Amino acid sequence: MASVPGTVPEPAAATPILDQVRQPADLKGRSVVDLEALAAEIRGELVRIVTRNGGHLGASLGTVELTIALHHVFDSPGDRIVWDVGHQAYVHKLLTGRRERFETIRQEGGLSGFLSRDESEHDAFGAGHASTSISAALGMAVAFEQTGQRRRAVAVIGDGALTGGMAFEALNNAGNLSVPLIVVLNDNEMSIAPNVGAMSKYLDRVRTDRRYNRAKDELARMAERLPQGELLVELGKRWKDSLKEFVYHAMIWEELGFTYMGPVDGHDVRATIDALRQAREVDGPVFLHVVTQKGRGFAAAASDHERSHAVSAPALPTVPGAPPQPPKYQDVFARTVIELANHDPRVVAITAAMPTGTSLAKFQAVHPDRFYDVGIAEQHAVTFAAGLATEGMRPVAGIYSTFLQRAYDQILHDVCLQRLPVVFALDRAGFAGDDGRTHHGVYDLSYLRCLPNITIMAPKDENELRHMLATALDQDAGPVAIRYPRGAGVGVSTDEPLHVLPVGRGELLQEGNDVAIVAVGAMVLPAQRAAEALAAEGIHAAVVNARFVKPLDEQLIVGLALRCGAIVTVEESACVGGFGAAVLETLAAHGLAVPVRVLGVPDRVFEHATQGRLREKAGLTPSGVAAAARALVAAKETAATPGAPGVPVTVGTG
Repeated sequence: MASVPGTVPEPAAATPILDQVRQPADLKGRSVVDLEALAAEIRGELVRIVTRNGGHLGASLGTVELTIALHHVFDSPGDRIVWDVGHQAYVHKLLTGRRERFETIRQEGGLSGFLSRDESEHDAFGAGHASTSISAALGMAVAFEQTGQRRRAVAVIGDGALTGGMAFEALNNAGNLSVPLIVVLNDNEMSIAPNVGAMSKYLDRVRTDRRYNRAKDELARMAERLPQGELLVELGKRWKDSLKEFVYHAMIWEELGFTYMGPVDGHDVRATIDALRQAREVDGPVFLHVVTQKGRGFAAAASDHERSHAVSAPALPTVPGAPPQPPKYQDVFARTVIELANHDPRVVAITAAMPTGTSLAKFQAVHPDRFYDVGIAEQHAVTFAAGLATEGMRPVAGIYSTFLQRAYDQILHDVCLQRLPVVFALDRAGFAGDDGRTHHGVYDLSYLRCLPNITIMAPKDENELRHMLATALDQDAGPVAIRYPRGAGVGVSTDEPLHVLPVGRGELLQEGNDVAIVAVGAMVLPAQRAAEALAAEGIHAAVVNARFVKPLDEQLIVGLALRCGAIVTVEESACVGGFGAAVLETLAAHGLAVPVRVLGVPDRVFEHATQGRLREKAGLTPSGVAAAARALVAAKETAATPGAPGVPVTVGTG
């Protein structure tokens, strides 16, 4: 999420029209002049609040007029408006009864930055990942047909999300089913000319008029009864198709079975309302192409290559003389891949529409011929990497943990089963913070650990990340996954020469005989601090940096179990099937009935909050780790008393 230099949250401005909008029904009957004034008020409100709280500003600024038009024409929640991802839907939240809570967006206990059926009846479908809207809206449209309801389903999808294969699967299915469905393409990159003149508007009106379609069908039936009638119909169709090809430049949608309309200026309220009304009258699927400008009305977006897609809350002022912030993990990742690629021409980098988020744009600047952004297409990214690997290349796929799970079948079938040396760099592993439930990367250890032939690592700091990348590219047989958290490292030096780590070997950081704390990844530092607190109480804890989740260092784990008699495992990932589960499986395989406390993310949904607050809730703090170890030592001592019950295995619940 990029910050906007020099951005200062603006004071609240007068919003007389917005103040009157409590529900979408309050937009009915309003003049276009009022709706245009409402758009200006909404833009001011978005800029004021989102630049203060942080969030996806650019896309929502681009959909102000479109959102107003949608709620003016359709009757939500009866009609279903399905927004893809949710980046575009902040205006939708303002117009659907959440104005008074909008100040809380992306704050703990406040509104989600994405869509949630739990939050509002107007959020027809929850969405935090892209390319799902058409499939969901099609399902709703078919349900309406099956139950005889005269409702409409509208999918609003951006041109970026349209790169996802799932969107095209849904389009293909929708054209075949021919049920009433409106797909609105929010095109904010202007990849197709936004205006083709009066002819386009005229043909939109004609082709969506039911009387015209009835007359056209009757004329075709009459022509077929004439000599050479079928030929006349075919020639007429070809002439009509050629004209549309000339006018629209978008015949793919017609070939898929959609009535194509547009392009429409998405910032022209009247034109957008007219187009939506026309689309509403069509009995089959409609593809409405709306052209918008991302970041519209926000001056800072003009010089931002992402058009202020996402902005961060203002940073806290720096203290004079304070040491600089450690580099972000993603930046260390990118610099290291560049360094490795400088010495190995086989190394290529792949991202799924996140060149900035993963920092692989830095790699692109140095090695543009070895960088591939495949769009929002994680499945393709994984199999594309597999294909590269079959021919001797060394692909590094930088994908957020929460997004990689979308390509699970490809990871198994196309990479793991074939033992191909693909490196998966799982960015944003662990709690994602204010992006919330759909973006927490807490499931990767569970969903990857059960796959064959894969090596899984997690660095304790940014320097170890460098060496893990070197280790991953040194492996020739099978894929390697490296998970690392969102945000800054811990502040260690990253200047030492790269070296390869011994695969499957953990690191004993501190000796101790009372209890062993075995931590993985970002939880190693809290484990060390917990051990320091315990030492002050006379409890001597061994601390282990596991490094490898698969293969696990069984020799080290078994030795600690025999010596300490109690183990606490710590991971910022799901307890179910994760690192702690791997330790329990190892102990069981060796017949060791050692008391274990598994600390991790409990089996429940965590909403948005700061990363620190989320770790507190899950008990993944130094004090939480120390408390778990302290309780385990006390229980172990009690169990040593003759006649006392044994110490059970427990899983942390936060």
